[in-house]
Amino acid sequence: MYRPLLHAAIALAAIATPAHAQVSPPPGRLLASNCFQCHGTDGGGGFEQIAGKSTNEIYDKLREMQRAPEEGVMAKHAAGYTDAQLRSLSAYLSTVRRGTSTARRDD
Repeated sequence: MYRPLLHAAIALAAIATPAHAQVSPPPGRLLASNCFQCHGTDGGGGFEQIAGKSTNEIYDKLREMQRAPEEGVMAKHAAGYTDAQLRSLSAYLSTVRRGTSTARRDD
């Protein structure tokens, strides 16, 4: 007697569950959000342009900054990442292209 009610409840729960799945951002995207403050979401902000650089160029530059004895802002940022995070970050940033930002620019 209760079995049909149980099946009906399960069916209703399945219907009520949202059909969309939560989509994760691309690997490295969340790490890159820190970079967007200075370099812009399209990699061409007010500081050094990132857009159009290869994964290896970005990774090598970040590793260089990580090893640098200077106390600059980028050295401090780079020092906070693991090697795996630097690789993920570099791979993501290499996909960013100038002009892909949805942010409004007042040039």
